[in-house]
Amino acid sequence: MKRNAIIHSSGMYVPERVIPNSYFDELLGENVSQWLESFVEIYERRWCKEDQSTAFLAAEAAKVAMQKGNIKPEEIDLLIISTDTPEFISPSTASKVQYMLGLKNAGTFDINTACAGFVTALETGVKYIQADKKYNTILVVGAYAMSKYLNLLDKKTVNLFADGAGAFVLKAEIDSKRGYLSSRMRTFGEFHEYMGIYAGGTFQPITENVLSEKKHLLEIRKKFPNGINPETWAEMAQEMAQEIGIQTNEVSQYFLTQINIHSIRQTMDLLQLPHNKAQTSMHKFGYTGSACIPIAFEEALQQGKIKQGDVVFLIGSGGGLAFSSIAFKL
Repeated sequence: MKRNAIIHSSGMYVPERVIPNSYFDELLGENVSQWLESFVEIYERRWCKEDQSTAFLAAEAAKVAMQKGNIKPEEIDLLIISTDTPEFISPSTASKVQYMLGLKNAGTFDINTACAGFVTALETGVKYIQADKKYNTILVVGAYAMSKYLNLLDKKTVNLFADGAGAFVLKAEIDSKRGYLSSRMRTFGEFHEYMGIYAGGTFQPITENVLSEKKHLLEIRKKFPNGINPETWAEMAQEMAQEIGIQTNEVSQYFLTQINIHSIRQTMDLLQLPHNKAQTSMHKFGYTGSACIPIAFEEALQQGKIKQGDVVFLIGSGGGLAFSSIAFKL
């Protein structure tokens, strides 16, 4: 009897505070709305209020997923949170969220592979279910509160990044004809200094000089090589399809990191697929990092684009430069 992990339910949460493009026109003293709307197709995004944090976002998304799946708090065996905007340096964000949600039987840990983290966390949850019969119900959350780490005068970052969270409940199923199918992970560590939050850890502790020079905030230091995202995403999709024994056009929907709509469309072009095979969520929500893939998934579900029996590919990438992909049959 073979155990597999299925996506039992999902949920998302974004803060109520809406930040329109016009906010940045005023903030930066120039018209950035036109570029945002024509080039990256972002029209608005959500930012946390001052008293909201990553744990709050994660808990709210988890509540939705649990309610939709009729899952009680005591049923959760393991909570995995993916974030690179943690509640604290230590302890884990997951430990606080476990307490907030009353998951009294759940072990916890965080995963940080930046914006590839949610897919990495999903694969981790799958492997726990496949390997150990003690784990039957696992809650996986991708949460992002990057507005807390933005330099408001940095035109390269301030108008792109946003906040939100998405959650999946994974459940064990015996001899299932659905669930997890394949996965891949890949990292190009030579790009670790290109984009990130570089102060606050042991390499560069927080000092008065760090704070005054805003080195504790998000930086894009170098431009990544052209095409690295679409080329790697397409390659990973082809590898998973080959392993499963299907053609890439048999995948019902692709959920890709939402950092750049043109990279998503280029990926579909490389796969010779129509652009509408890839859900996009950045238009209303901006770039939500490790939350963007579950948010896109939840939007597609609400819009009727995916249903039980469909094959879906989730492919994420983030600073590091880390890539992670996973395939499920719903």
